[in-house]
Amino acid sequence: MSDSAFQRVLEIGRPPTIKQLFPHSHALIVSGKVIDRAMMEKGKAISIAANGRSYFVLRGALQAAQRANSAIIIEIAKSESTYCAVNFWNMARQVDAVCNELGITVPVAVHADHYGIKKPEDIASARIEIPSMFEAGITSIAIDASHMPDDHNLLANIELYEVVPGWASLETEVGEIKGEEGLSTVDDASFLIKGLNAHDIFADWIALNNGSVHGIEASGQGIQVELTADIHRALEPYGVSGAQHGTSGNSSDRLRQIAETTHTTKANVATALQMVSWGVEVNDYGNAILDEEGNFKKVEGEGVTEENWQKMVDYAAKQGWKSGNFKKLNLPFENALLGQSRDVRERMCKRVENFVYTMMVDVFNSADTADIAKEIIAKNGTHDLGAKAERIEEPGEWTEEKIIERAKSLDVNTGPAGDFDD
Repeated sequence: MSDSAFQRVLEIGRPPTIKQLFPHSHALIVSGKVIDRAMMEKGKAISIAANGRSYFVLRGALQAAQRANSAIIIEIAKSESTYCAVNFWNMARQVDAVCNELGITVPVAVHADHYGIKKPEDIASARIEIPSMFEAGITSIAIDASHMPDDHNLLANIELYEVVPGWASLETEVGEIKGEEGLSTVDDASFLIKGLNAHDIFADWIALNNGSVHGIEASGQGIQVELTADIHRALEPYGVSGAQHGTSGNSSDRLRQIAETTHTTKANVATALQMVSWGVEVNDYGNAILDEEGNFKKVEGEGVTEENWQKMVDYAAKQGWKSGNFKKLNLPFENALLGQSRDVRERMCKRVENFVYTMMVDVFNSADTADIAKEIIAKNGTHDLGAKAERIEEPGEWTEEKIIERAKSLDVNTGPAGDFDD
């Protein structure tokens, strides 16, 4: 794309909140709708949604996207902001700064993942907080009320959508992420999407409990691809794509299957990128390799310095943190890691870049979707791509009373509590 054509896309493709925040920026921060449509147009392609738990992960992922010419999503979950310095209110500023510093021109969506609603009383504060997040540069949101019963989940999504900008992308979730138990069904996924449709809410993505396990995968069962495909086929009339959570630890072959046989266009990657940035030894799909005693294996000369790694290990031991809880090291060691020498900081980012680049090119098939995304913006002439579907359901059949009654007969499974960070 020529410089003049890019300038045109930059002018029309950035949402108004982004223009107001960064009036002189050359970073193409867009709605997640743009990323979803680009993956759909290429076909059998998935955008990495990189959980930017640290500046190193965020920077490395953006470098990879530019190298692969791939559209990308940078995200953080609500719970992650309790143990990471990156949060809903500073993530867009970091993305914008890195893009301008490095000359990154690929489209980037800034996604608030797992905005959790755990009880109806959470809705009142959410109606205030969600607008503040978009004012701070968020361009996409996952309203996750899946912790509650299905009727409350649907009703929370309906109410909170009122405070989400119409141009922004929406992810919704069904079947609280629990791992191997309590898998989502066609019935409960359809209930959520049909109910939203009746209220003129057309979610861009739906996240399922399809066997994903957040964090470090140990069971070996992994994501249930056939179940995912079945649910996606049932939802085809409603124009919703799939958002795959918990990819860390699932083999590259399984992730390729997801790209090839389902309607997934977004895949969250969190734990793997954290470990890669630190220099922990991982397999080809990002699962940490443990020694015989169950400890992480640090690759000498990669990631953080050996001195800092030992401090991190000692700190975790003192806190009683085992493998999955090493994520809590992000916040207390933020300053120490940013204070390392330039060569160490750069090798941390480069390790993330190489890992994400390989995933984009060899696993998720998202290479060159940046050009597709820019062409979509240019063709539509606006930052707001609208909905992918029309209303099918009759609103009168989806009143609050009827939603509560319908939920009583749903075919759903339940399982143990989950972890919602990936």
